[in-house]
Order: sequence, then C-alpha cells, then structure tokens
Amino acid sequence: MMKIKEGFRGERVLSLPEDLLSTYSKDPLIGNLYLRRIGFFPHVKYHYIQKNNGCDYAMLIYCTAGEGWYQIHGKTYTVKQNEYIIIPPGSPYAFGANNDNPWTIYWIHFRGKLCANFLPSFPNPQPIQPGNSSRMQERLDLFEEIYQCFSMGYIKEYMVYTSLSLYRFLGSFIYLEPYRYINVAAGNKDSSLASKAIHYMQENIHHNMTLKQLASNFKYSPSHFSALFQKETGVSPINYFICLKIQKACQYIELTDMKINEVAIQLGFEETAYFSRVFTKVMGISPSEYRKKETNRK
Repeated sequence: MMKIKEGFRGERVLSLPEDLLSTYSKDPLIGNLYLRRIGFFPHVKYHYIQKNNGCDYAMLIYCTAGEGWYQIHGKTYTVKQNEYIIIPPGSPYAFGANNDNPWTIYWIHFRGKLCANFLPSFPNPQPIQPGNSSRMQERLDLFEEIYQCFSMGYIKEYMVYTSLSLYRFLGSFIYLEPYRYINVAAGNKDSSLASKAIHYMQENIHHNMTLKQLASNFKYSPSHFSALFQKETGVSPINYFICLKIQKACQYIELTDMKINEVAIQLGFEETAYFSRVFTKVMGISPSEYRKKETNRK
C-alpha cells in the first residue's frame, strides 16, 4: 500500500522554531496552553503518519470530509466526516487517510501546563454533526483566525492572542453542548424556514449538498422545501447555496494566500475549472481577475 508522510497539493502548514516556543512557554499567558503547529490537508490520498514513541505534544484532528483511521492503545478506529480525535502526548499512535475516500482535515499540535485538561478520557472519534445550532462555520472561521495570527507568531503579542484563542477553539470541541447552547439561546426560535436553511447552508459551506439533503434536514420533500424557500427569498435553495459558496470564495481569495484550486477544494468543488465557471457567472469576473482587482484596490 502506498503511503505518503508529507507533501500534498493544497496543503497549508505553519510552525515556529522550538527555541522560540521554549522562550514563549515561560510566559504564563502562553505557557499554560500554546500552539506548536497548525495545518489543513484537503483530500489527502495516501496520507500516513506513525509515531512509535508518541510525541511531546497533543494533536487534534478534525475531519470535515472523506474518511481516515487511527491506531492507539492497540485498537484501530475509523474517523469519518464531521468527527474529531485528540491524540494525547506520550502515546504511540498511527493514522492515515482512507485511500478510496481520503479525508480532508484541520489539525493542530498543542502543548502547555494545562494541556492535560483538554485531553479526552475516551480514545474513539467524537461526532460533530451539522444542524441549526451547530456553529460549525464559526469554528472553521476561528481556525482561520488562529492560523493567520500564528503566522505572525514571531511577534510575541500575536502568539499571546493565538494562545488565548486556542482555549475557545479547543472548548468548541470538548464542551460541545455549551458551545452550541449559546447559539440557541441567542438565536430567534421563531426564525423562518429560509433563515434556518441559510444558517444550515453556511454551516455546510465546505461540503457538496443536494436539494434532497437540504430538504431532508428540515423533514420536507425536495419540491415542497424548494417552493417554501423560494417563496421567502425569491431564489432557489441550490442557487442560494452556490451564491454563499462564491461569497466565501471571495473572502478566501481576498484575505488569504490560498491558490484558486485550493479555494475550490475548500468549498467542495471537485474541479477547479467548474469552480471558475461558477465564480465568473456569479461575480462577472474570473477568480484570478477578482484577486488582481482586489489587490490593486488595496
């Protein structure tokens, strides 16, 4: 079986020198909980890592598409879409992608005096299913914020903010119910179907969603759901979902250094050419032209 330990198309990885991290760890605002490394791997076929002696850091892996597996304490677990694992320091482990349906993962390495407080008592993957109050997109937005801030980590103030943000990011996994309850308590329980559907679309912005999948989440037939949604918005559900994807694509193109093909993969488009056609249809210009225009504007 082919195995690749690193080097994937569309991957993003950031790290800081160990000497600098060691210095930072003496600061209480950093040393209690801090990031060692952070990355995003899209659709990584043949991905494989094995650590026979474990590591001196904990690792969170959040699977948002496809499947993978990992081995720890003599057992092998399947990691599916919308599931996460946290691998504790000091434990031998191995993990990798399902080669027939390779995973897309967000991952972080973290350390600190309080690291043990963020380790689960269970080794099996934990689910985070999308829903009306799941706040999944907010979690990914926070990941991007941490990623960008960590990229400035040679400046201590940015590293402090990264560490403080890391509490909330890890808390959104480990304290899932409180994280979701805040959204329910603050939200309008009498929201219209369209408002709830749009929120659900935003939560699933990185995935492909059919009309049938959208409708089934709200327990309607596709035709009835489409009619109700269009009556409220004047737009079909799928067209609205596509517009949301392109809106998100504009943010990635304007605010990050992601390549166009990486943006396409991030938003669930299997072909970059198709993504470019859809983007051009919605925005009136191609993704590369949009980036050039926004760069010049700034």
